[in-house]
Amino acid sequence: MNRQWTIGALEQLRRDAQRSADTHLLWVDLPGLKGVRLYLKDESTHPTGSLKHRLARSLFFYGICNGHIGEGTSIVEASSGSTAVSEAYFARMLGLPFVAVMPRGTSQAKIDQITFYGGRCHFVDDPSTVYHQAETLARELRGHYMDQFTFAERATDWRGNNNIAESIFLQMEGEPWPVPRWIVMSAGTGGTSATIGRYIRYRGLDTQLCVVDPEGSIFADYYRTRDKTLTSPSGSRIEGIGRPRVEPSFLPDVIDRLETVSTAASLAAMRQLERVLGRRYGGSTGTNFHGALKLGCEMVERGESGAIVTLACDAGDRYLDTYYNDDWLRQQGISIAAHQELLATACKEGRWSEPPPA
Repeated sequence: MNRQWTIGALEQLRRDAQRSADTHLLWVDLPGLKGVRLYLKDESTHPTGSLKHRLARSLFFYGICNGHIGEGTSIVEASSGSTAVSEAYFARMLGLPFVAVMPRGTSQAKIDQITFYGGRCHFVDDPSTVYHQAETLARELRGHYMDQFTFAERATDWRGNNNIAESIFLQMEGEPWPVPRWIVMSAGTGGTSATIGRYIRYRGLDTQLCVVDPEGSIFADYYRTRDKTLTSPSGSRIEGIGRPRVEPSFLPDVIDRLETVSTAASLAAMRQLERVLGRRYGGSTGTNFHGALKLGCEMVERGESGAIVTLACDAGDRYLDTYYNDDWLRQQGISIAAHQELLATACKEGRWSEPPPA
């Protein structure tokens, strides 16, 4: 292993972190949530446009310091998009080849970003095979399989060191309720929810973590049963979150509550957030907002005051041809009208109602 290359690569990663100002914490002012403040941490402003920028940098630190990544190492990842975009960015920075193994249906915008950073996309027809094919490809290339789903929770320093949890609580210090009642987060690898849940306990904070899980994901069933052998035949239709199998980085014991959110509800919430904030975000942000709004309405109903923080995972421009396209929704048989009406009422009146069965 070339020690000088390793030292230089780690320094480049540190400089990227130093150049990156912290992401904004936005107050989402909703008339119906009297006595409750809802905040959105906007991770879409990272250089690669998503929350996964933090994870990708941590995975490169982890791989290099463990001796798995050296000069010329081919990097391979199983990813539906955002992690691959961020890893392609860092691979180019370090002069390393990068291949993303992904389902064929991944949005074109994400594919274009991966190739923009010099990465190559390897498509699979069966999403359940991405892990095996990524591992096999890395072995054939004599490269390194990053395996975000296994290493996300261990590559991130959950005690602090400017991780996302520490950032949230530092930014909340001057707010009316500096210690949030809830933090709401969806799970893909499970690494971010693990980091937040561990940090809350490490600091002894009176905050609860709610994970919102998209329809079709297996995490909700695993949370209830703790059966690691469970699988889901369909998987989530919300890119970046939810999984068809139990991932090693998903830690149920640091979660206080888990809510399942339907695909239609997630996409309706994504569009409702645009109406109240004037910004477009992706489907996973819609899932987060749906869960946070529901918790806010419950607090209003109980006469409680406090703060709720959730995350904007990536920008909506990656989904203009899918989630924001009405023709695409019709083709997929997804109807969001009923959810949009109920979410608008929740924002204006602080009253939560479940939609009728589809």
